[in-house]
Amino acid sequence: MESVVVGEPGMAEGRRGLGRGLSALLGEVEAAPAQAPGERLGGANEAPIELLRRNPDQPRRTFREDDLVELSNSIREKGILQPILVRPAPGADGEYQIVAGERRWRAAQRAGLKTVPILVRDLDDLAVLEIGIIENVQRSDLNILEEALSYRVLMDKFDRTQDNIAQTIGKSRSHVANTLRLLALPDEVQAHLVSGELSAGHARAIAAAEDPAALAREIIERGLSVRDTEALARKSPGGGSSKSKGGRPAKVKDTDTQALEHDLSSVLGLTVVIDHRDGAGQLTVSYATLEQLDDLCNRLTRGV
Repeated sequence: MESVVVGEPGMAEGRRGLGRGLSALLGEVEAAPAQAPGERLGGANEAPIELLRRNPDQPRRTFREDDLVELSNSIREKGILQPILVRPAPGADGEYQIVAGERRWRAAQRAGLKTVPILVRDLDDLAVLEIGIIENVQRSDLNILEEALSYRVLMDKFDRTQDNIAQTIGKSRSHVANTLRLLALPDEVQAHLVSGELSAGHARAIAAAEDPAALAREIIERGLSVRDTEALARKSPGGGSSKSKGGRPAKVKDTDTQALEHDLSSVLGLTVVIDHRDGAGQLTVSYATLEQLDDLCNRLTRGV
């Protein structure tokens, strides 16, 4: 079997931007010129705070008390500096549903504000959910399970694929796939994730183990790092062998890299191996016949 190697030593790993972003999403559904609050559409205006309603499908479910207190103090002193993005509330004439900015709305209530600045846009349910996810991902406000549940809603309710979601939020497909896998973890492990006792890296490392709950308890008790957790998971039942074919310890690969190898192999129909170290590395694609090589060359040069 022959191999094609792609890569450049020293090639820096660039950070991917956040997909289309809020501005692009809003640009697709740009509303009419500003009108007075209470009308169907509008620009940035003041509206009575009691006319705003939270979105029951808001991706973010957890709001830290300390953050709300800090923000409400800032609002008392300086007011709300960024308008709350809303849409006309479905089934409630003259009211608004919050699209982005629920934390500001909650803090404004604590600060005793009677009115808040709003930016009204006529958005459908899909745009509302995507904007909510993007805003929270940009601010790192979602815990990993909230993020996973949001992806699941996009797939189940709006028939979005993992590729669609990855493009929208500016993450890799493997990130989306790995995040969704966390929803299969036992409730006990999910609770550790929400509380912050376990990171997403810890959870991904034990997801395939026979008893992830027991491993989670051990990780927390011993204060293990993600790398130590991956080694522990490989030794556990269902975690795979810790030895290579030659009897030597297998090289450790993080779960994101393994998932990316799997995704690329599925797309190309060939074996793909990624050797990634310190922001650079090699991507090796193996083929068994000249026909497979020819097909790969056609794929790589298509559109050139």
